[in-house]
Amino acid sequence: MTHGNPTIPDRAGAGFKLDHAADIADARPDIGWFEVHPENYMVEGGPRLTALARLRADYPLSLHGVGLSLGSVAPPDLGHLKEFRRLIDRFDPGLISDHLSWSAEGGTYFADLLPLPLTEEALDIVCRNIVIAQDVLRRPLLIENPSVYVGFEGAEMDEPEFLIQLARRTGCGLLLDVNNAYVSGRNMEYDPAAYLDAFPGDLIGEIHLAGHTIERHPEGELLIDTHSTAVPAPVWQLYEALIARIGPRPTLIEWDNDVPSWPVLAAEVQKADGIIAALAREPAHA
Repeated sequence: MTHGNPTIPDRAGAGFKLDHAADIADARPDIGWFEVHPENYMVEGGPRLTALARLRADYPLSLHGVGLSLGSVAPPDLGHLKEFRRLIDRFDPGLISDHLSWSAEGGTYFADLLPLPLTEEALDIVCRNIVIAQDVLRRPLLIENPSVYVGFEGAEMDEPEFLIQLARRTGCGLLLDVNNAYVSGRNMEYDPAAYLDAFPGDLIGEIHLAGHTIERHPEGELLIDTHSTAVPAPVWQLYEALIARIGPRPTLIEWDNDVPSWPVLAAEVQKADGIIAALAREPAHA
């Protein structure tokens, strides 16, 4: 398959949903790029791959993995990596990414992105696994910060330090999810703005924006990273401050549950694009 320039522009993009495929194909909207989970396309053929090929003919593409389980004690599954590599070879994505999490153990895969202890031992394991993955994929990865709901005892560093060391040691980049930072900060009672400010701009290759839900319990509120709503005002505010500091970055609107109509999702993308365009006219500051 022949593609145009795979580079992801410093614009807003959207997570691609098959429900929107016809709207996108008919209108060819002015969207910077699209992102998909590669695990949904690790098939031999059929309508999903056909729709993705049609999309890729018109737009740059990012592959955002959910199954590498880079935090597992065992190395990444070679078969999974090879399937991922097949998609890279076919669709020539501008960015590839996965999460700071684990989701597999002893051949069992869990339908969740599970957290890691912030220890030197865990850092060594994740670094080893990222190096293995990047060697097979022949591309640098971006690693996403998690949503956190409970802390581990015995942490030896904070999460920004963990992720920064990870990037410096492996050559990977970082995918900063601003909604995850807000959710984690509220749940763990730290300042999400200070968390985001801890990351050097040169390590940040992509940004995610999403919505969340709030559960109210007798013990207090718990924020859940559901990707089921529009981006809320506090997350937009954090995003504006981040872009003002580091400059424009490829920015994805994630809306994976209770997916709205295409015009609603496109309006969120246009809002992020407007912020990028406005702040791009101002010099970024360290």
